[in-house]
Amino acid sequence: MTLENMTKPNLLLTPGPTQVPPEILRVMAEPIFHHRTPQYRALFKSISEDFKAVFRTDERVYVFTGSGTLAMEAAVANFCSAGDQVLVLEAGKFGERWHAIAESYGLNVISLKAGYGEVVTPPEVDDALKKHPTVSVVYATLCETSTGALFDIEAIGRVVLKMGAILVVDAISGLAADRLEMDAWGVDVVVSGSQKGLMLPPGLSFLAVSEKARTLNRKAKCPRFYLDLANYERALRNWDAPFTPAISLMCGLREVLNRILETGIEGVWDQAARLAEKTRTEVRKLGLDLFARRPSNAVTAVKVPQGLDGGRLVSVIRDEKGVTLAGGQGEMKGKIFRIAHFGAITARDIDRAISVLAETIRELKP
Repeated sequence: MTLENMTKPNLLLTPGPTQVPPEILRVMAEPIFHHRTPQYRALFKSISEDFKAVFRTDERVYVFTGSGTLAMEAAVANFCSAGDQVLVLEAGKFGERWHAIAESYGLNVISLKAGYGEVVTPPEVDDALKKHPTVSVVYATLCETSTGALFDIEAIGRVVLKMGAILVVDAISGLAADRLEMDAWGVDVVVSGSQKGLMLPPGLSFLAVSEKARTLNRKAKCPRFYLDLANYERALRNWDAPFTPAISLMCGLREVLNRILETGIEGVWDQAARLAEKTRTEVRKLGLDLFARRPSNAVTAVKVPQGLDGGRLVSVIRDEKGVTLAGGQGEMKGKIFRIAHFGAITARDIDRAISVLAETIRELKP
């Protein structure tokens, strides 16, 4: 791949990072200003108040400078003490990430697994919690990005609520794509990031936290400093950040929230659902098989046609055709590819991707 090819515009249809609309890029390119000022506090106040509509919550939303994984780690460090028993729902690479983070903090991890492309079911969660009544936190995923599978968080929330644990949900790829009702579904902590449905570059991550979870936070003993919610809580009282924020990204986030509020989060979900259905219909017309049994509206995972090299398929579409799809991760590397349909992605983008996909499959068929 030449340097010239690397710098050419490429249609980005990966499930993060995603395309950033030109008007948001322009806002982020404006001159920077200092963050310890009334100007920044006014910006942060408006973001903090309006962001709740995206999470469907009346609870606090904390903003970190860092990737989604940083907020995942914050969701372990802030609600646990070494030796605590936690339940992790695993059905792909990002459920496995919850497990790895929890183990790194010395937690007693009970793993409830489903195969790639499947999901852990609410009855399975119910059985596990009855067998392990001392579980204090359940770590789950809304959309398992590595497989495109959607968990039934609403039903899982009802199960967890009965048992007294808190429910923490990774919605890094699912936020602003798949329906998520934090308060109504009894979700205590929602984790997300900037580079997916929120149409921004990587660099911001978020934690929406219930009062029940904040109570647990005050008892948690895991070591933390940059991630300590107490720092963010104190700063939030003055609409401020405890550490240097990503100012330009926050300006971009303000514009993103303006767009979402104008459409309404229900409209944003509907748009993702329409594009997801369009993508799946067109994929099936090519004779290809979907991978996830219960698919997300954020990303569609597709099985690589028999006899084709999945890695080569994705690289040719990216490097020679100008469309970036995502390959498989973990166990599914080379076996699936993934097409995102959230954020700024349009029906025209999906049409282009399907056309290029069909052309490339014809060219690579043995």
